[in-house]
Amino acid sequence: MNIALIIAGGVGMRMCQPIPKQFMEVNGIPIIMYTLRTFQDHPEIDKIEVVCLDGWQDWVKKHAEEGGITKLCGICKGGDTGQASTRNGVISLMERYSPDDMVLVHSANRPMVTAEIISDCISTCKKFGSAITAIPCIDAMVYDQPMHVIPRERLIRTQAPQAFPLSELASAHEEALQRGITGSVDSCTLMIELGRNVAFSKGSEKNIKITISDDVDIFKALLAIESSS
Repeated sequence: MNIALIIAGGVGMRMCQPIPKQFMEVNGIPIIMYTLRTFQDHPEIDKIEVVCLDGWQDWVKKHAEEGGITKLCGICKGGDTGQASTRNGVISLMERYSPDDMVLVHSANRPMVTAEIISDCISTCKKFGSAITAIPCIDAMVYDQPMHVIPRERLIRTQAPQAFPLSELASAHEEALQRGITGSVDSCTLMIELGRNVAFSKGSEKNIKITISDDVDIFKALLAIESSS
């Protein structure tokens, strides 16, 4: 079974908006619903679990029901950090599903994920035991302290989804707690901090993460291009 674990536990402080970014509406539709719809429509995704900012669970359930997200299997409470939110979701899944099931961890505020990205993530994980959606770095990269150039051909920009067997995610989060690792920014960095190997699947420049107001403008432009094609 392939389970999408959608992380929607952030408060969105960098967006400077009255509501968290994942619940903001763009063209009359909440950002999280664009994300849920893509996973709902993917034939290889069997279940969807949402890790939700506390107080928004009923909101998510209501919009999911109205939006026809029939694969939604649960909504659990988010944590104080992204790592804690993912851990909460993994614990919830371990109580109900097989350790051999595949989990695709994805941010609710990455609404431009495509079926092709999801498919490649799944196939890569099946082949190598993990899959981190990623793209090459095309910008010149400079480290500021002390200042020096980092060869961009050696850099990879990670995205989401990030897929692992449920058992691997569970053991990683348990080990992280034991070792006092609490601030890893995503599943990829957690695995690397623990010394575990990861494989990379194909991402896209369009697979943007909505973090600041400029990202909303880019998202609207991409939606306009989609609707006109």
